[in-house]
Amino acid sequence: MRSKLTLAALAATAAFASPAMAQTVDSDQATARGVVLLPLTLTHDTSQPLNFGTVLASPLAGTVAINADDGSRTVTGGVSEILLDLGGRAIFNGVGTEGQLVDLTLTPPATLTGPGPAIVVLDMDLDSGGGFTQTRTIPAGGSFVVGVGGEFAIAANQTNGTYSATFTVEAAYQ
Repeated sequence: MRSKLTLAALAATAAFASPAMAQTVDSDQATARGVVLLPLTLTHDTSQPLNFGTVLASPLAGTVAINADDGSRTVTGGVSEILLDLGGRAIFNGVGTEGQLVDLTLTPPATLTGPGPAIVVLDMDLDSGGGFTQTRTIPAGGSFVVGVGGEFAIAANQTNGTYSATFTVEAAYQ
């Protein structure tokens, strides 16, 4: 009986006297995630440039403005409209991933050049609220349209002829 008691005491001592085993390995899980977007494209519709139309200069200076939302034209001062060519807004067609935010940036020219003194660009705007920059959500279907309008100063007795300049509209995912 004595040997049984000694063995039981040794077993109890070994169990309580052993140092605690530290955990040396642990693990957990995480999710890997990525979003794949359609390539973002923005293409100028060459059949719809920003065109202030045909106007008639006079001894009085004036302006020609093209609305970025609907393409309508207004004139002020000594500028007269020629109804055969009313002009219109520029149109850019975009395609991207629906529901994504896209930043639009307009970089306008300072002037339009032609045969006479340069025509000063007073303002250019993107549609849907104007300005040089906008953030939009790409609608269902992934296609979107960007209109561009502007206001141009026509000098008194502006030399007749065609005046032009280039501008840029950039689209980038946020």
